[in-house]
Amino acid sequence: MTHQAEETDRSTSHPAPAEDPTSGVPRSDEPQPGTSVPAAAREPVPAPVVPTDEPELGTDTAAVPPGAPTAVPDATAALPESTPPLAPRPLKSRRLLRAALRWTAAVVVFAAVGAGTAYGIAGMERTDVPGLGTVSDGRWVYPTLTKPPLPKGRPGPLAEGNKSGTHYADLRRLVLPAPQQATADPALRGTDGWLPTKDFLTEYAEKRDREELAQRFTQYGLRHIAARGWTTPDGTHTRVYLLQFDTAAVVDELIGQIAPYGGPGYQLRGAADSVSDDGFPAKAQIEDVTRVVYTESKPYGKEQTRQAYLAAGDVLALVVQDRKGSAHPVPFQQTVTLQSQLLA
Repeated sequence: MTHQAEETDRSTSHPAPAEDPTSGVPRSDEPQPGTSVPAAAREPVPAPVVPTDEPELGTDTAAVPPGAPTAVPDATAALPESTPPLAPRPLKSRRLLRAALRWTAAVVVFAAVGAGTAYGIAGMERTDVPGLGTVSDGRWVYPTLTKPPLPKGRPGPLAEGNKSGTHYADLRRLVLPAPQQATADPALRGTDGWLPTKDFLTEYAEKRDREELAQRFTQYGLRHIAARGWTTPDGTHTRVYLLQFDTAAVVDELIGQIAPYGGPGYQLRGAADSVSDDGFPAKAQIEDVTRVVYTESKPYGKEQTRQAYLAAGDVLALVVQDRKGSAHPVPFQQTVTLQSQLLA
């Protein structure tokens, strides 16, 4: 009786789990024997309602105090991993392509025209370009100057070993040649290129001066005179004389007598009022060549005369230019400087 009563109590206090009518397996939604189910689990849980102005899921809102700034979420994180391409717009794309091609063609054309213009200007003379033409300052165009060769073993006139300052080269080839477009003066050619002393003395106005100079030349041992003359289209008449003596010492003494500073010792024809030309540029001075320059002061009548004496070694040179109205200084300075270079 006792054992039967205990079995009856177990059966009534712990009923057997319900079986699935199809498989005979106890259903999982039923509580297992000996398991206590909380009261909250037996009631249905409603779905949470998320406001639109609340942070996204996974954001710890409890840690953010009220009124604190909110971090801006990364926009790229919200995008899907692969975004499908936008649908093409054929009409607008073709219009943009045509516009780009037109601008490209225009740029190419402008570049080609600009390059051609630059090449054309580069190939032109400066005076051919409008606005860039250089106005001539009056200089003449001389041929290329070349000194004649020295005899073998002979030094130049200003060499340290040439104590007498002798020009061993042919003096006739040391006379400055005429510039372009100039008409040669046949009266200064002389015989075989040597000019008689009397022809040279005609440059001086006074008879007394001519006689005195003739005597000095004989006394100082004048050897010969080489000369050349020409007239340029503007009417400037140029004469160049090279007088060669025995030594440089003779020339140094003679130039002090003929060409003192302030005014010439012997006046040329038509230049009675010549004075020292202080406007001659100092940078045109050739080393070891003595230069004394004069110009006719105003009023100088129908024409003006400019003159320069040069002493280089055993040669005394005279350069004369006169022109109706006024003798331009630039061609005169150019002629004197080039003749000095040939004698140096």
